[in-house]
Amino acid sequence: MRIYHILITFIFVLGMSVANAQSELHAITDTLMDYIEGTANGEPERVKKAFHPELNLYSINKDSLKVWYGKAYIGGISKGKKSNRIGRIVSIDYENDAAMAKIEILMPNAKRIYTDYLMLLKYQGNWKIIHKSYTYVSYPE
Repeated sequence: MRIYHILITFIFVLGMSVANAQSELHAITDTLMDYIEGTANGEPERVKKAFHPELNLYSINKDSLKVWYGKAYIGGISKGKKSNRIGRIVSIDYENDAAMAKIEILMPNAKRIYTDYLMLLKYQGNWKIIHKSYTYVSYPE
């Protein structure tokens, strides 16, 4: 009988862990979609919601580190102006209150595919993108 109770407790705890993991993945996905859809649909407030206020974006340009301040990035999004970009979440990995995600953004007008590596933290109860490193590849017509 004791083994039965231990087994039931284990199943219950496992079920709670799975439910919590699904909840966290859903919350992380919501944050990533605020970023992806906000930039595509000209919704700077939605992008601002996804980003930590001190986020910066990093890339390499001619073998030099390029830093783009998050506030300037958001400031460059014109409210209501849709862009021709298609984003998708490639992967999410998280543990406790830290996560990382890989995003691909197809930019048909620029003939580029951007890859974003995003770091997220659960900050004041909400997942926020705290760091973005990105690169791109060009593709032929």
